[in-house]
Amino acid sequence: MLKGKTAIVTGSTSGIGLGLAKALAAQGANIVMNGFGDIEGPKAEIAAFGVKVSYHGADMSHPNEIEAMVRHCETTFGAVDILVNNAGIQHVARVENFPPERWNAVIAINLSSAFHASRFALPGMLARNWGRIINVASVHGLVASAEKSAYVAAKHGLVGLTKVTALENATTGITCNAICPGWVLTPLVQKQVDAKAAALGISNAEATKLLLGEKEPSMQFTTPEELGALAVFLCSSAANNVRGVAWNMDGGWAAQ
Repeated sequence: MLKGKTAIVTGSTSGIGLGLAKALAAQGANIVMNGFGDIEGPKAEIAAFGVKVSYHGADMSHPNEIEAMVRHCETTFGAVDILVNNAGIQHVARVENFPPERWNAVIAINLSSAFHASRFALPGMLARNWGRIINVASVHGLVASAEKSAYVAAKHGLVGLTKVTALENATTGITCNAICPGWVLTPLVQKQVDAKAAALGISNAEATKLLLGEKEPSMQFTTPEELGALAVFLCSSAANNVRGVAWNMDGGWAAQ
């Protein structure tokens, strides 16, 4: 379905981002990956779909590096057809104890990076009158949790940015939508499960039930594969008129 298209997926060397990149690659899209940690393994996973894959190590807190990543995609593949703004970090603390430098970092990577990547990718999309921008927000773009002020503020801002971008391009072939996951069993979340198990002296399975039971009525994790399938739908012609939506896959979290 996406053969001949190219997607940038930020934060795609693991977790949700890698799942999204694999889903797009499975539909024929070439992929520009971005992120930290192991690179060669994830690149090989993407290449296994028979598509072209490249990597750019842009630090998503630096606008000039974000621009370089977009230009790299345009030079290497000819266009940025799909932009998935997925890169994100987290820090947990009460507002009065929240380190300002951590606030700035969370806002820069979780919110400002999506703005910069979009503003650099949009001119080419407008010239071709086709594009898909998918912002990976969070259920925390819709509701709040204590001690996550920067993350919640950034994700609420990302939902707002999604709506504005969609409205500004409403009469074009460019759509912008947000995906808002609840708990997803990524390596980062697994660490939280492990920490809870260790702190309370309980099994991993019990810690998982506690974590899910706090927020997610379905009592099950959303998977990167499920999120990838939603991203593929948003890139399809069936989603031509899906614009400015914050689509939560959260097991009923926000419905409470």
